[in-house]
Amino acid sequence: MAVTEPAPAVPAEPHAPPTPTAAPNEAGETPGIPQEGARREERGEGSGGGEGSEGGAGARPAPSGRTVRGTGYESILRRQSLRESAARTYARSLPIVPVRARGLTIEGADGRRYLDCLSGAGTLALGHNHPVVLEAIKKVLDSGAPLHVLDLATPVKDAFTSELFATLPGELADDARVQFCGPAGTDAVEAALKLVRTATGRDGLLAFTGAYHGMTAGALAASGGAPDVRVTRLPYPHAYRCPFGTGDERGAELSARWTESLLDDPKSGVTTPAGMIVEAVQGEGGVIPAPDDWMRRMRRITADRAIPLVVDEVQTGVGRTGAFWAVEHSGVVPDVMVLSKAIGGSLPLAVVVYRSSLDAWEPGAHAGTFRGNQLAMAAGTATLAYVRENRLAERAGTLGARILGQLQGLAAAHPCVGDVRGRGLMIGIELVDPDAAGPEDTAPPAAPALALAVQQECLARGLIVELGGRHSAVVRLLPPLTLTDEQATAVLDRFADALAAAERARAPRPSPSRRAPAPVPAPGPSH
Repeated sequence: MAVTEPAPAVPAEPHAPPTPTAAPNEAGETPGIPQEGARREERGEGSGGGEGSEGGAGARPAPSGRTVRGTGYESILRRQSLRESAARTYARSLPIVPVRARGLTIEGADGRRYLDCLSGAGTLALGHNHPVVLEAIKKVLDSGAPLHVLDLATPVKDAFTSELFATLPGELADDARVQFCGPAGTDAVEAALKLVRTATGRDGLLAFTGAYHGMTAGALAASGGAPDVRVTRLPYPHAYRCPFGTGDERGAELSARWTESLLDDPKSGVTTPAGMIVEAVQGEGGVIPAPDDWMRRMRRITADRAIPLVVDEVQTGVGRTGAFWAVEHSGVVPDVMVLSKAIGGSLPLAVVVYRSSLDAWEPGAHAGTFRGNQLAMAAGTATLAYVRENRLAERAGTLGARILGQLQGLAAAHPCVGDVRGRGLMIGIELVDPDAAGPEDTAPPAAPALALAVQQECLARGLIVELGGRHSAVVRLLPPLTLTDEQATAVLDRFADALAAAERARAPRPSPSRRAPAPVPAPGPSH
């Protein structure tokens, strides 16, 4: 595999870890970061005006491009906690201020370096600031081309569409249409649902338990836990926590039979829907790969009943799972594919690709002011081509299998690791409480507090990971596809160390009642 990006050096030992950062409280404040100081700054009162303080007469300016260590980054975090909404997420568990990044590595304003296994929630297929991406962006900026063109045709857009179609499953690419959407995956999901409802004249939707399709109303309605009555919930196969208590192939078979029964039973209360939307690997749901046979069964069920099959590839696409698109593992060709994240090469971009027979929209039926993001299209073209030409999907499959094997070996020594699963470089480690399992439990209960502790211990060791799953008890690894063997070893070493540290912190201490009795003093001399 030819890789032009020089891999950032990974030290054998991480930087000396600081004291682990506590989780933010309900007010969104991180313990250990003074909030009153931030409020004084917000009011313009400064923090005393001494040397090195912000806002005072004697404030010492930071060097160009740098933040004063120990003061500036903490002030930024304080101001963020005051100014931004209570809906912020990653900033709560990852209280860092990135100032530089390259490949796998992020440097914070505090001078510490981190290995980033979040990758913008899977957006950064090539890691941070890959040379081919930066060159593509620079070329557009230097050319004088317009940056905002709505949905007008441009050479940049034409190059992106051509490269995207070159990566699609052949049967779909030969007969495809593409709709450029607002620059987020959730808008592309909205467009896909609107598309199949328009094309079929039907309204209902089939979706799956544990799904996540975005944060706008329609996308949320199709996600797990939403109460929308137009959406019928179907059981997603889950080998570790099987909804039928059987697991593996039997659980997937029962899921398929349940789907067929609902659609074919005239008394089920489910009318023929406008479409079925599914993820080939549930990401936010806990990194749960759908069995290939089950995916093929869903394709047959929908095709036999003229139900459009929509596959959400927002997080799984562009080589993440070991194939360019996750559906390719099963050989399924869907009617609609929803794409975002990595297709923009780190910049906002989202599209829907679908069979031409579904193209029943009127002009303007779905639109968005920023659907013509030229910089994202240029970065996306470079990313798609680089992944394809350098066979990074294949590399992700090989390296991901090796990482899974090593994590499974780690699980054998740690009972709190209930399951290790994933596909390619989309990996999840579910943490459980093995001592709380009941006699009828097929799997021990999830341990979200332990997962949070592991995430904090990882951060203290310079490793950025995310949590997911039904109870936020799954540690997720989403490293860039350019991950080297050396970097993978560093990631695993830091994770193993963090897991052991979190376990030690949770180990029960001896009860005072069980302490050894104090020795009886020897009798004194007799009188």
